[in-house]
Amino acid sequence: MNIPNTLIYTPEHLWIKSISESTYEVGVTDYAQNLLGDIVFVDLPELQSQILRNVAFGVIESVKTASDLVGPLNGVMIEINSNIQKTPELINDKPYETWICKITSHDNIDNKELFLDSTRYSELTR
Repeated sequence: MNIPNTLIYTPEHLWIKSISESTYEVGVTDYAQNLLGDIVFVDLPELQSQILRNVAFGVIESVKTASDLVGPLNGVMIEINSNIQKTPELINDKPYETWICKITSHDNIDNKELFLDSTRYSELTR
């Protein structure tokens, strides 16, 4: 299983990538997309919506099931990847290149109690 060591992970199988001081890309891990199967739809709130850590903010649907997207950070959603609205299966093809949304947040993603590095995430998925 592919788990890049350049990303931060949540126990709810999302990855977080810092793209500036307080802006982050968020996506679904390879492990999660594999469990879901063929992804057919991603439902997200409107731009500028408040996102709360550990609270569902959207839904990802596959041919097998639907699963909540659980807020990885406290912040505001500032961008939705328009490519996944048209072709959500990109998440299956390239889960670490296909971000779902961008969030601005002042949370400390270096907090080892809240977030996982690649080694700890790998242990979680065994």
